[in-house]
Amino acid sequence: MKISSEEYWLGIDCGGTYLKAGLYDSKGQEAGVCRQPLPVLSDHPGWAERDMPALWASCISCITTLLYQQNVSGQQVKGIGISAQGKGLFLLDKAGQPLGRGILSSDRRAADVISAWERDGLHQQIYPLTRQALWAGHPVSLLRWIKLHQPQRYQQIGSVMMAHDYLRYRLTGEQGCEETNISESNLYHMARGGYAPELTEMLGITEISAALPPVVGSAEICGTVTQSIAALTGLAPGTPVTGGLFDVVSTALCAGLQDEFTLNAVMGTWAVTSGICATVSKNETHPYVYGRYAGGEGYLIHEASPTSSANLEWLNRQSGELSFEEINRAVGALPKAGSDVLFLPFLYGSNQGAEMTAGFYGLQSLHHRGHLLQAVFEGVVFSHMTHLNRMLQRFPQAKTLRVTGGPTRSEIWMQMLADVSGMPVELPQIEETGCLGAALAAMVGTGVYSTFAQAQQHLNYEVRRLEPDTASHSAYQKKLQRYQFLIDALGVYHARCAAADKSGSSDHD
Repeated sequence: MKISSEEYWLGIDCGGTYLKAGLYDSKGQEAGVCRQPLPVLSDHPGWAERDMPALWASCISCITTLLYQQNVSGQQVKGIGISAQGKGLFLLDKAGQPLGRGILSSDRRAADVISAWERDGLHQQIYPLTRQALWAGHPVSLLRWIKLHQPQRYQQIGSVMMAHDYLRYRLTGEQGCEETNISESNLYHMARGGYAPELTEMLGITEISAALPPVVGSAEICGTVTQSIAALTGLAPGTPVTGGLFDVVSTALCAGLQDEFTLNAVMGTWAVTSGICATVSKNETHPYVYGRYAGGEGYLIHEASPTSSANLEWLNRQSGELSFEEINRAVGALPKAGSDVLFLPFLYGSNQGAEMTAGFYGLQSLHHRGHLLQAVFEGVVFSHMTHLNRMLQRFPQAKTLRVTGGPTRSEIWMQMLADVSGMPVELPQIEETGCLGAALAAMVGTGVYSTFAQAQQHLNYEVRRLEPDTASHSAYQKKLQRYQFLIDALGVYHARCAAADKSGSSDHD
């Protein structure tokens, strides 16, 4: 079988449910992608973990399979970048070996840590320094939980990393924490641009400062593929490996964000709405989450919660799996906003308070599976609107929403998003934004392009555009209002439950 003579850049994307590897030429054209599922381990309620040796084995398998399938030799791969889900925690011991399982950003074990910090007013103290919320899946929250509940493990910590840092370490033997991801860890001082010892002191994890690897840039060459890893993967020894990207940044790059007139919505495990800006604003009405943008070229601002399309995957598993085409036919056969059935998409977390969980409301015997699927489509869009509306306060000049993620394959779902939001929805025709963004980091790092902005300009892909329908917008606004009424009512319910638990009362007064 003949091997091509093209040069390629390898982008690896470590997501919530899949690890993917893609090969791209210097213009960003995809040569091929390999995908492998990544199991989420949950031995206790609210836990979401990943076996680190198994993750590395999946990475090796993906790389070797991709090179074989595309008839590409290791010598043709000129650089490697890695994109990954943000936050979470991947620990090494003092010998550089995995210290227990990796913990994912959707893990909720540290909820009590967050509650204690909020009671102490820590968010008000730390936000001006880090520009981050306090979230159970942050590295700092998980580190504090481990210190309190697994003190022996805490004492063995040698290095603190996130997923792409761990994979880069396995490829090169060099440790580092990539900036777009670590800048959203609450370990990073946004104004000063690096770690700050006062942060670990405020968070009660002072000992961790000595275990933080150097901060590395997205396009910085952080090491090269070692001889032993080359033998395992088929890559050439000495192949440069760059810092990589937080997957939200990778997606924003591939979506073509360049100014404050366009926002990016990501629909996957997480519902994310993001925009880019040149500076950090000091006077804002909402505590927006900031992170460093690719190559240090400004900042990414985003709103996010794990309330997106993973809810549909769960329902489909429980009710007898349908193909995505069958699901879309079932939803498309129903009138828009025509049912009273509501769904709260909070199976994996909420953007309406930590106590809020998922559920259907309004079901009657006349409803069938199509109504449930339609309610999930609507509930996911309504949850995205929580973030989009906040972002539009920060980016009032934004006129277009560029959407990426698996649901973009559904014109029905995307038209629903346009109709609910009242904004034109643009769909970049890119299959794997995580892999492509990581490959762009490798291209910039190896000198193909001088900046990420220049790399963006050389991407050539189709963008489909859907316009909102005025009549449908009015109907959806009424149902969106009912969705919010339900959330408000449940907020009262949870408050009364909490008060009853605190007082020991069981009366109905």
